[in-house]
Amino acid sequence: MRYRVIVEKGESSYGAFVPDLPGCIAVGETEQEVIELIQEAIQLHLEDLQTEGHPIPLPVSKSTFIDVAA
Repeated sequence: MRYRVIVEKGESSYGAFVPDLPGCIAVGETEQEVIELIQEAIQLHLEDLQTEGHPIPLPVSKSTFIDVAA
């Protein structure tokens, strides 16, 4: 499956979350690190859901860009 990941740049780190998997987050010092960590977090999150007998949420989130005047 392919899940949408949102990456946000903070003052001193990067954060990432998966809208379709509530609670699935990661924080890293670089963008590359947070991408690697969120991939691992997704895998662990899905494994936990399966272990507990919960259904695996389908990836349904979408995103788009909206242009606004500056």
